[in-house]
Amino acid sequence: MEKRRLYMDYSATTPVKKEVLDEMMPYLTDYFGNASSFHLFGRETKTALDKARKQIASLVNADPNEIFFTNGGTESDNWALQGAAFARKNKGNHIITSKIEHHAILHTCEYLEKVHGFEVTYLDVDADGIVDIEQLKREIKDTTILVSIMYANNEIGTIQPIKEITEIAHEHGALMHTDAVQAAGNIPVDVKELGVDLMSMSGHKIYGPKGIGSLYMKKGVRIQNLIHGGAQERRKRAGTENIPAIVGYGKAAEIAKGNMESHISELTRLRNKLIDGVLERIPHTRLNGHRTNRLPGNANFSFEFIEGEGILLLLDQLGIAASSGSACTSGSLDPSHVLMSIGLTHEWAHGSLRLTVGDFTTDDDIDYILENLPGVIERLRSFSPLYQTYLKEQKNK
Repeated sequence: MEKRRLYMDYSATTPVKKEVLDEMMPYLTDYFGNASSFHLFGRETKTALDKARKQIASLVNADPNEIFFTNGGTESDNWALQGAAFARKNKGNHIITSKIEHHAILHTCEYLEKVHGFEVTYLDVDADGIVDIEQLKREIKDTTILVSIMYANNEIGTIQPIKEITEIAHEHGALMHTDAVQAAGNIPVDVKELGVDLMSMSGHKIYGPKGIGSLYMKKGVRIQNLIHGGAQERRKRAGTENIPAIVGYGKAAEIAKGNMESHISELTRLRNKLIDGVLERIPHTRLNGHRTNRLPGNANFSFEFIEGEGILLLLDQLGIAASSGSACTSGSLDPSHVLMSIGLTHEWAHGSLRLTVGDFTTDDDIDYILENLPGVIERLRSFSPLYQTYLKEQKNK
């Protein structure tokens, strides 16, 4: 079969949709003014800035003045955690998060612990990746100032009960932050229903440009600024606004809201076809994450007896782009902290493969993977001493 270029890594990033690019282009050429300027050129871009803020607010049922632009999800996470921690240190010094958070959360918590003396509790998760609610109830205390739990996991796709977690946080006077980078624009997210105080989002996960994101900050919530130097974003986040990226982000959010139902339906169908096909065709395979309570486009597998790096290399030779976990840590040889946290052994965790479908994925793409992946796994297992030992043991039974 002819080799093709097949992208199956939509959780890492998405292509910019043509409608988004078309919306951005005038702001790279004709409308280039600084949105803080009072003249015509500045007013033109300020109008575009306000429009995009409304589009993103509409996606998550927020008020426009609760949306603050950042350069992406990582900055939003850093701002939420550091800003809340420093603003509320007179109340306490305790933060609660989970063991399966994105490293933008985990590394920021580590920084707050080691450099500023905050106490951080890392909640366990069950075999599907759901946070231990009972542990949260036991660990939360009067000095807890912030709870931060991601909405949907970037590796295994599991969706958390954010509304329930928020209620527990608020009962104890703590702020609630959720990293919704994977969720917002891919599944319905309503900040008013959830009750969260802070929420991180990103443009490049929803077919917008890279380098742009936002932090939802509930009206009345006060956190310290992370970036200083100007009066932009209502004196909350300094720096000249990236108008072309903001315009693209806004358009992507508008499209995501309009297509939400069909997006979820089609991606879920393709995802289930992929999951069912892989589990049927390849023995000694497990699906990681909750079977149904997961992002519509996410499929994460572990294959016994082999390592994920080999799978990625052979798939790449076939033109298939995939990952073994988070793109931010793909250069690491350590097993995924997410897979270890759900109880996998090192051997199973090392043999992981994340395939994520998106709006440009077709049935032919899924068929191509199902035709080729079994052979890739079989080839790698033929070189595996672990697999050869297993076969001998089975033969001698």
